[in-house]
Amino acid sequence: MATQTVLEASARHLLSEEGFRRVVHLVVRDNNGIDAMLAARIVDESLKFVAAAARTTGRHLRPSKTVDMGWHALILHTAMYQSLCSSLGRFVDHRPEGPETLRRDADTLDRTLDAIREAGFEPDPYLWGSLADGEIQGGDCMHSECTEGGSGCAAPPVC
Repeated sequence: MATQTVLEASARHLLSEEGFRRVVHLVVRDNNGIDAMLAARIVDESLKFVAAAARTTGRHLRPSKTVDMGWHALILHTAMYQSLCSSLGRFVDHRPEGPETLRRDADTLDRTLDAIREAGFEPDPYLWGSLADGEIQGGDCMHSECTEGGSGCAAPPVC
């Protein structure tokens, strides 16, 4: 009989409660219109993304624009981010790129969501895909991470 893997709904345990709270605070502070409850979900998804990226080599992964807000906030807590990556077994680098690299496609999204599931987590569907790439708004950046491709987040300004 095959056993079914039970996926964790949250990756919050990857940070201390204080660390998680500090990252959530930064997402709220730096992104107009994002409240603390949504910011906590965003940070949780960014932790899932980093965990998946740390486990994945040779596959192009990319966070949604919304999840990328949490990734930025994690990275700004450099010692915490370095410790997180160390605990996951691999540093997940974040390299800025130009606007010509902005590529969002269903294959990359599917690959990323599959990698998150392979890392043992269930993605929050609200924070991935077209809604999270256009309607939840926050920062403005473009960059890549270590999994050969990038994250390319260019969220429109808050209206």
